Amino acid sequence: MSFKKDLHLLLQPFYWVNILLSLSYVTAKKLPFLCTLVFPAAECELDSRESEILFFLMIVVMLRTRKAGSVTMINYLSSSFIYAKVANVILWFYADVRMGIGYGILFVLFSLLLPEPTYSGPESITYFRTVAGLDEELERDKKVTWLVTFYTAWNPACVNFAPVFAQISHEYHLDNLQFGKIDIGRYPDAAKKYRINDGASSQQLPTVILFKDGKETLRRPAVDTSNKLIRFFFTEDNIKLAFDLNNLYQHCKSNPLKKKERKKEIGHQKAD
Repeated sequence: MSFKKDLHLLLQPFYWVNILLSLSYVTAKKLPFLCTLVFPAAECELDSRESEILFFLMIVVMLRTRKAGSVTMINYLSSSFIYAKVANVILWFYADVRMGIGYGILFVLFSLLLPEPTYSGPESITYFRTVAGLDEELERDKKVTWLVTFYTAWNPACVNFAPVFAQISHEYHLDNLQFGKIDIGRYPDAAKKYRINDGASSQQLPTVILFKDGKETLRRPAVDTSNKLIRFFFTEDNIKLAFDLNNLYQHCKSNPLKKKERKKEIGHQKAD
């Protein structure tokens, strides 16, 4: 997403409410008129314990957002909100139990009322329900090139990548250039067959594989000659560059299928 799109998303209640909640304690301490109102008997400066909590929060956010593959401002914010709010719960309890309870109630209430917005734009993605369905589709017409994402619903990097892949699928979709997804959290046989670690600490989520003539030709993230995983940032530009999508699209467009075949039901569903 562009910076302009990120700024537009920040106008949605989920983001500005969570920003306010994440900055609530520091703001209350640093603004004199708020500090004297909220902490009438305390100094309007962060003490050593409060500074330690905030420093620890910064370290956790940096590590977790990096691990989640956050590559945009929105991704960083979404990944850091939960840790920032937990730190604020601790800080408010540290200052006053009653304020800690009040903040905790707001934390839970807004989490229920304001879920994180999800991508709702156009996409051209086939969602496979079984690894057999994927394999059958790859074999059904080898003139069709497939770009398939292997993901889990709970992994932050997969969640961050979902709107990027959706937009790419809409932009590059052709009869002979198709885009698919399969949830290896629900269908671990796919993870086993395509050698993808689906564990909680896996660095292979998501994995995007390009299939030509029914065979895998390229994947990201890839491994080097020493079998070490090469880190890959799943941005729109990186995906287009890594899979040479512009040239791939032009090649597929200049070599269309001679006859359109009606897709059979093979254990997957087409997204609207």
